[in-house]
Amino acid sequence: MMLGSRPTFCRTFGVLKRLKSTLVIVEHNNEKLAPCTLNAVTAASKIGGDISCLVFGKNCSKVAQEASKLKGVSKVLLAESDVFNGFLPEAVTPFLEATQKQFKFTHILAPATATGKNILPRLAAKLDVSPISEITGIQDESTFIRTIYAGNAVQTIKSSEPVKIITVRGTSFEAAKLDGSAAVEKVQCEGSKSSSSEFVGQELSKSDRPELTSAKAIVAGGRGMKSGDNFKLLYDLADKLNAAVGASRAAVDAGFVPNDMQVGQTGKIVAPELYIAVGISGAIQHLAGMKDSKVIVAINKDPEAPIFQVADFGLVEDLFKAVPAMTQLLSKK
Repeated sequence: MMLGSRPTFCRTFGVLKRLKSTLVIVEHNNEKLAPCTLNAVTAASKIGGDISCLVFGKNCSKVAQEASKLKGVSKVLLAESDVFNGFLPEAVTPFLEATQKQFKFTHILAPATATGKNILPRLAAKLDVSPISEITGIQDESTFIRTIYAGNAVQTIKSSEPVKIITVRGTSFEAAKLDGSAAVEKVQCEGSKSSSSEFVGQELSKSDRPELTSAKAIVAGGRGMKSGDNFKLLYDLADKLNAAVGASRAAVDAGFVPNDMQVGQTGKIVAPELYIAVGISGAIQHLAGMKDSKVIVAINKDPEAPIFQVADFGLVEDLFKAVPAMTQLLSKK
């Protein structure tokens, strides 16, 4: 009997894993990047894989050039058209759907702002996947962390969707650095003018103070301010600190200040280096919007106010005495 070598056949079973590729939707005003985009790019880098940015708007090539400098971004897609005027979701969503069909990204991210929250759920519905909102952390490419119940509980979500549609809470991620050199590629625009809605215009409040969501210091007032006129005390203090001025929902609901100043679960989420809460009791809805601040200072005459439980420094004092005294001390310095 002759012995010979027996041919060996190797067969691999399984499905090839898709290479990770993330699209970050750039938020901007057609002139410059919104700071929250930098945080979204950092979140994308934690997922891993190739990162692309998408800039769509009207005459926004300047924004694309700025986005191309973001560290970790390999490509910037640019689409310019009048149909994107006002960034209406009815016009933007068909374009995003067509872009996804062309490039087949595994992840699509956007900042958790009014724009991102308006557009991405519509896109998720069109792609028949479940969106994941306001993530605060990333464990791996399929596992994400977010807070629920006004920040009182942390939820870990594992998604098996073929494309992950995600909004990112910017205050939970560092801003990406501007030291990259990505290529800018123009893409065909397939957006369409909506028959159900039309962008008429917008009125933006103008202030010499920093914008609330990007300020390094914030002075916020609550119901304890007693009236809108008394907010002048906070404006004077904020001017000495080069700070933005915010408010609790109670102050907004009472008509003291406009609602674009509201900080909290139903307002703006902030995480400045310094947050001074004046006359704010500390309802959980407000804490959900500012508890990630680096240093929290609370001024309240009620020693049992919940705000003192999260404050790094607390002052039990009448705000109408404490705030002018602080302003005066800062004036001397």
